[in-house]
Amino acid sequence: MQQFIDSYDFTGKKAIVRVDFNVPLNENFEITDDTRIRRAMPTLKKVLEKGGAVIIMSHLGRPKKVDPKFSLKHIVARVSECLGVPVKFADDCMKADELAAALKPGEALLLENLRYYAEEEGKPRGLAEDATDEEKKAAKKVVKESQKEFVKKLASYADCYINDAFGTAHRAHASTALIAEYFPNDKMFGYLMEGEIKAIDNVLKNAQRPLTAIIGGSKVSSKLAVLKNLVGKVDNLIIGGGMGFTFVKAQGGHIGNSLHEDDLMPDALEILQIAKEKGVNVSLSVATVAAQEFSNDAERKVFDIYNIPDGWEGMDASPASLEIWKKIILSSKTILWNGPVGVFELPNFAKGTLEIAELLAQATADGAYTLVGGGDSVAAVTKMGYADKVSYVSTGGGAMLEAIEGKVLPGIAAIQD
Repeated sequence: MQQFIDSYDFTGKKAIVRVDFNVPLNENFEITDDTRIRRAMPTLKKVLEKGGAVIIMSHLGRPKKVDPKFSLKHIVARVSECLGVPVKFADDCMKADELAAALKPGEALLLENLRYYAEEEGKPRGLAEDATDEEKKAAKKVVKESQKEFVKKLASYADCYINDAFGTAHRAHASTALIAEYFPNDKMFGYLMEGEIKAIDNVLKNAQRPLTAIIGGSKVSSKLAVLKNLVGKVDNLIIGGGMGFTFVKAQGGHIGNSLHEDDLMPDALEILQIAKEKGVNVSLSVATVAAQEFSNDAERKVFDIYNIPDGWEGMDASPASLEIWKKIILSSKTILWNGPVGVFELPNFAKGTLEIAELLAQATADGAYTLVGGGDSVAAVTKMGYADKVSYVSTGGGAMLEAIEGKVLPGIAAIQD
């Protein structure tokens, strides 16, 4: 039975909380962006305020063995500072019995990196490159068997379980999908997870119309399932970035040296056909800012999207395209944005993406519901100072994509079941 953090009685209880503290560290192991830590604080503080203690667990990076550079000890000081209480540290997540047992109400404990153990992901490690299928199968069976003990140990530390790690909700890992079984009546989402789920539902299930999706990025292959799921749900589908050129070429356009995927042209035509049948307005760039080399200082010229000369590569949405998209965006009531509409990492070709951020802030001010997700999209609204001027900024790129694809996320299902 799912509980809710606002109504749950944490008095005298220990809550084991899965967070996503996979933060970037520099060569001196200093945190360069603590957003993920700060966004978990409302949940952690709520437990402490209501008389409970917290046992915090997370992964950091993708270690294949115990590796000091992936240790969560590097973030203890910052977590303590944000939480407002000294955070104890268990240097082995499987050997925290005494520390967990000694926790008093109002205290916090951070466990060492869960991914130091293969059991967290449930994948065998150290297999020889020439391992046979039988050897791989046997190794996987061993990990799966030991995974049960891994989960049981983590669960033994606490009285209740909170999942507040949306960024890993699409992974069926021990700490996100399996541990919830040990807390059938004492499992719940944290505030961050609740916010993410509500934001996605506001777009996919409860949208006010017109509903517009802006899907960008470099390749159709990375967003194909997203496009196919959305095309039957939205009123307007804006397709920008490098993926747009596959759609243009599929319709007979000449795209010069622009990025495209020939093998996905049939899929592009299928999406356009479905859109036509369902009365969905698909809007591609009408013109592109192009260059002859992938460089910030390259000469720029604007060409009709269907007539890009050989030797030139589409790099950014043109002013004419943005003018069309402006009308669509500002007349929408619900807007989802995932992916840049140009080469965002090069400042001279980031203008289109930054203008989309500005338009979403304007639409939000006019009463629209706006959801932004995906690294470059989030970076754009942040760079423009608009992160608090859109309705919701998602923290989970991969998880958000899979949710938009229509998939059931294991980390969410484990709590709702």
